[in-house]
Amino acid sequence: MASPNRREFLGLLAGGVTATALPSTSMDGTPAARLERLAGFVSQDDDEAFWRLVKREFPIRPNLLMMNCANLCPSPLPVIDTVTRLTRDVDADASFQNRGKFGELRTLARNGLAQHVGADPGEIAITRNTSEGNNTVVNGLGLGPGDEVVIWDQNHPTNNASWDVRAERLGFTVTKVATPRSPRTSDELVEPFVRALNANTRVLSLTHVSNVSGIQLPVKTLCAEARRRGILAMVDGAQTLGALRLDLHDMGCDFFTSSSHKWFVGPKEAGLLYVRTERIGKLWANNVGVGYAGAVRNGAQKFDNLGQRDDACVAAMGTAAAFHDTIGIDRIEARIRRLATRLIEQLQAHLPDIEFTTPLVPELRAGVVIFSHPRVAGGTLFNRLYEEHDVAGAPRGAGVRLCPHIYHTLDDVDRAARAVADVVAG
Repeated sequence: MASPNRREFLGLLAGGVTATALPSTSMDGTPAARLERLAGFVSQDDDEAFWRLVKREFPIRPNLLMMNCANLCPSPLPVIDTVTRLTRDVDADASFQNRGKFGELRTLARNGLAQHVGADPGEIAITRNTSEGNNTVVNGLGLGPGDEVVIWDQNHPTNNASWDVRAERLGFTVTKVATPRSPRTSDELVEPFVRALNANTRVLSLTHVSNVSGIQLPVKTLCAEARRRGILAMVDGAQTLGALRLDLHDMGCDFFTSSSHKWFVGPKEAGLLYVRTERIGKLWANNVGVGYAGAVRNGAQKFDNLGQRDDACVAAMGTAAAFHDTIGIDRIEARIRRLATRLIEQLQAHLPDIEFTTPLVPELRAGVVIFSHPRVAGGTLFNRLYEEHDVAGAPRGAGVRLCPHIYHTLDDVDRAARAVADVVAG
C-alpha cells in the first residue's frame, strides 16, 4: 500500500499542478500514472520479470550496462518527466502566482525524504549534493585550538580535505584513521576508530560505504561509541541513500549527508542534509539569504536557504522518494546486495586469480564492487569494457569499480563478468 505522503504527493502532481505544461516526455503518461502502473506489478511472482519491468523505467541506451552508481546514475522516467513537465511549466509562466505551488511540492518532497530516511521533516534540508551537505557541517561547527576531528582516510575529499582546510584556518586537529585492507569482521573496522577517540575529540566524521574500497562501516556502532563520549557523529551516505534502508534516528548520527544523483536515482544537483533536532540551533548555516528568518523557524530549512532554486529539481526529489516507496526499500536493498554478490561470484568463476578490493564478507559491503587483475592495467580494463563491451564503470587505482543497480538483471551482471574475462583473456 502506498504511504500517505506518496499518495498526497502524486495527487498534487497529477491534480492540475502542471496544467500549463507541455505533454510528458514519455508515451506512457504522467509521473503519477507511471508510478501507479509500476505499483501494480510490485507483487509480481516472477522476480526477474519484475526487475525487467523496473529496468524499462530507465531510458538507458540499448545494450549499455551502466554500472557507475558510485558516481552518477540515470533517473527513471517518472523523475525525468517531473523535471521536464515542471520546468516547462515555469518557462510557460514564471509569475509568482504560478510558482506558488512549489512551496507545497517542496514541503511534500521534504516529507517524503524524511519518511524515506527515518527522520522528522524538520531535520531535513534539500541541498544540491553531498559535497554541499558535508561542507555545511564542516564550516558550521564552532571548533578551535585544542579540538580534534577524527575522520576515515577513505572519506570523500569533501569529508576529508575540507576538514584539513578548515583546521588550517581555525587551528583544530584532524586525525585520519586507517582500517584493515581486507577486514573479516565488523570489530576490525570499529576498533581503529575507538582507539583514536580521546578527550579532545569533538567530531567523528565517517563514510557509510566507501567509494574507494566498497567497505560498509558499522556506523550505528560507531555513532553509539561517539555519543557515549559526547562526540558529534557525521555520516556521509553518498553510497547508501537509495541503496540501503536508512533509519537515521536509529543510526544515532548527528549529521547525515547524501546526493540524489547516485543510488537514489533522483534529479541531478539535489541532495539531502539531515541534522538531528538538538543540533540544528548549534550549527551555523553557510548561506543566508531572502527568507532566512522564516527558514530558521522551520528547523533544518535554514540549511537550504540557497536563493533561487531549480524548483522542478527540488520537487522531483519527492518523485524519486515515491519511486523507491513504490518498489519498497527493503526489496531494493536485497536486490542490490544480490546483484553485487552475483557479480563477485561470476568474476571469481571466470577468473580464479582476480583480486578484490571490496570485502568478500557480505556483511562488510553493499553495492560497490572494486576489483583488479594482474594481467591488465585498471585504465585499460576500464576503457576496453566500455569501448568493446558497452559496460560503463569507473577506473579505481589499478582496478575497476562496477556497481549494479535495480535497472540491471541477473543476465546483465553475468554479461558484465564475461566482458571482464574477455578483456583479461585478450
